[in-house]
Amino acid sequence: MNDLPPTSPAHRANSRVTRRSVIGAVGAVAAGAVITPTVMASTDDSETANTAADDTKAGTTTETFPKTRSEAATGEAPVEAAFPIGYVGVRWGGTDETTGGGIRLRDADGGQGEWRALGDGGCSVANGGGLLIAADRAAGYELKAPDGATGLRSLALDTRHGPGRKVTVPSDPTRVRGVEYLSRAAWGADESLRFKADGTENSPTAFYPFQTLTVHHTAMANDDPDPAATVRAIYQLHAVTNDWGDIGYHFLIDEAGRIYEGRYSGDDGLPAHDADGKLVTAFHVGGFNSGNLGIALLGTFTEQGAKEAARESLTRLVKVLVRQHGVDPQARVTYTNPVNGTQKDVAEISGHRDWMATECPGEVMYQELDRLRTAVAGGR
Repeated sequence: MNDLPPTSPAHRANSRVTRRSVIGAVGAVAAGAVITPTVMASTDDSETANTAADDTKAGTTTETFPKTRSEAATGEAPVEAAFPIGYVGVRWGGTDETTGGGIRLRDADGGQGEWRALGDGGCSVANGGGLLIAADRAAGYELKAPDGATGLRSLALDTRHGPGRKVTVPSDPTRVRGVEYLSRAAWGADESLRFKADGTENSPTAFYPFQTLTVHHTAMANDDPDPAATVRAIYQLHAVTNDWGDIGYHFLIDEAGRIYEGRYSGDDGLPAHDADGKLVTAFHVGGFNSGNLGIALLGTFTEQGAKEAARESLTRLVKVLVRQHGVDPQARVTYTNPVNGTQKDVAEISGHRDWMATECPGEVMYQELDRLRTAVAGGR
């Protein structure tokens, strides 16, 4: 879903940008907007990693995250997994609709749950991706393909109970201009998922000037008991199953207001950007990604709004980004794709549905975008 094919020479030319001082470069983008850099972390999948050595590094500590376990399947035949299934990823072709589709979970004792609809498709189906459905430690599942669907594929996922994976993370909170966020390492991102079997990066980073900001919801269950595990599941679905090479969003926000760093943008500690303040291309609005920053709220907001903590974090984060890039949050702009010249008139702060046919970010959240724009503008 990148706007530039991963194999394009032009794309690869932008994939490894030489980075200058973070503070100085951002100051050139927005005078006086000082960005506090964070420490990017390293990952070691070996359970026997020398954690004592890691703990001696200045500003870092070692945490253990579960290694993601997955099992892929095709078609509608019943699926069983050798681990407790936390999520089921479902992907198909032929239609963006979910009508007629369903899933039925099976517990460890063989008991079958009720068939339930796949949902409205939310964000990722319309974006060329797939659904991610919470499975509550099911032992197996059975699927019905949506009407007109072809090539039904599914993925059983466990992002909570796998073998331990040692990760070096910043010991102090990471912040961008005072707004605290969890770095990729801090939510347990397995950086190996960004690479192909031959060691090449699946979707090398490409950077373009910021133009717009788009709000999404993940169309998943509300009241999530383990949002970091959900972020890891979304990452697996996007990076591997969808073959995007990384998570599709630049930032994600859970119901408690925690902000998660999304798409990898380098190791200089400036999330979502290079040292010149250009935005890394992510995968959240197919055909309109380059220069378009995507923020996803965890949950479904078609009939209810986001919790106050999530709203407050969204407002703070957007305010920082608006100031950094010097744009009017209440303006309408003509987005121009720097890769292929495609144009679209949108609000500076838009919802996913402003770009294509989708329910995202949910009817209630979409109606709140005017309030977001006003709140951000009031603090400029």
